[in-house]
Amino acid sequence: MTALDAYQKLEALGLWRPSEDEQRREVVVALGDATLTVHSTNNQPLAHWSLAAIERKNPGERPAIFHPHGDEGETLELGEDAGEVIDALEKLRRVVARRRPRRGRLRLVLLVAMVLAVSAGIYAWLPGALQAHALNVVPAVKRAEIGEALVDRITRVSGPPCAAPDSLPALQALSRRVLGQSRGDRLTVLHAGIRRSAHLPGGRILLNKSLLEDTEDPNVPAGYVIAEAVRLTDHDPLDELLDHAGLFATIRLLTTGTLEQATLDAYAEHLVTADMPPLATERLLDGFRAAEISAAPYAYALDPSGETVLSLIEADPFQGRTPRTVLPDSAWLRLQAICEG
Repeated sequence: MTALDAYQKLEALGLWRPSEDEQRREVVVALGDATLTVHSTNNQPLAHWSLAAIERKNPGERPAIFHPHGDEGETLELGEDAGEVIDALEKLRRVVARRRPRRGRLRLVLLVAMVLAVSAGIYAWLPGALQAHALNVVPAVKRAEIGEALVDRITRVSGPPCAAPDSLPALQALSRRVLGQSRGDRLTVLHAGIRRSAHLPGGRILLNKSLLEDTEDPNVPAGYVIAEAVRLTDHDPLDELLDHAGLFATIRLLTTGTLEQATLDAYAEHLVTADMPPLATERLLDGFRAAEISAAPYAYALDPSGETVLSLIEADPFQGRTPRTVLPDSAWLRLQAICEG
């Protein structure tokens, strides 16, 4: 620390006492670069005080009494005629006080840094941990309720699901044929609202009516059902919904067992426009193999040229021929008319 340039070489008369047991004596006080020097009137050096260690015993009073830090017995008294030196010392003391490390500041900085680090860790870890917990504890019946609520949100825009009475048994037959005998109520056909197909929490699979009306081969919609069933296995639809909805939706689901209508609306809009994630060819082929359905009709429905789905066509486990009929012709014709009722 150096004194302010404007105050260098200031001098004044004062009364100096080296200790409590000694008499005060008149001295000459001079401010230097870093010290206050006390001289006798015949210019003999008596004391040097560091400017950084000067304290005042009677702030705001005159005459001003100063002493070195930690030694109140040695004092320097400056009267009214030394006002310029007093003001200079006070200003220098304020400068020193601002520059002096605050007690506990490092501890506070470390504490704040620790809190921020812990908060950042919690922020990064908490959403994933809560979401994983939700996937473990939300029961199947609640997942089905969420799926039905999403169907309701979608059909408010697209219109009610296709449900011609004569066609519903054929839809259930398709579901049992592709997904298993116990799964006759997993499929819903919509006029619009999704591009081709989608899956929902609870295991419901949605099909656009174009998959039934724009083809003469029941293997095509069956292939889309297989693809969505594989996605259901590989990607929990509730996980996908919570990924889209965010942390507060997860907390609400865990604490109240419900999701806000706005959350459902936003995810329903997402399903309308979203492209389904691609599936690994081998995983998809496993689905076709398990269902005993040829993969080629589905592949050509994806890409009529076959160029982008060549691996699916060439590795078709049944080489374009389905071992067991997907639907009898009569049931297939009724299913194609499911949106006409």
